[in-house]
Amino acid sequence: MLSDIQRLREATGAGVMECKKALAEAGGDFDKAVTIIHERGFDRALKKQDRATGAGRLHSYIHNERVGVLLELRSETDFVARSDEFKKLAHVLSMQIAAMDPADKDALMSQPFIQDESITVEELIKRTISTLGENIKIERFARYEL
Repeated sequence: MLSDIQRLREATGAGVMECKKALAEAGGDFDKAVTIIHERGFDRALKKQDRATGAGRLHSYIHNERVGVLLELRSETDFVARSDEFKKLAHVLSMQIAAMDPADKDALMSQPFIQDESITVEELIKRTISTLGENIKIERFARYEL
């Protein structure tokens, strides 16, 4: 049971007690527990979506010296904006923009995520919100191509 909790925690980023509750609710079924945690995470993300995002970071990405992206990704606090998880999200979103050339934020949010096509970019952001505990928004981006 303890190893399942640890494995679930590593897979989802959820807390120990949340993993324990999800496993109990799922009757020990690991995949079902993952689904439960993600659903709960999306509920938390929805509750946070109206909170102000006064901090954030600019992230630049250049692919093969031919495509460049500048992304403004916002969070509620500077503490989260400096975290490795937030930096990783900014990087993968920039790669997504470089590869898929979305017309605008709405088009980007509905695209399948290039590193895991079973989820959308919006779902990726919601999962990160549930992990970090703060609202995260793509404020704007620019993509340049030679």
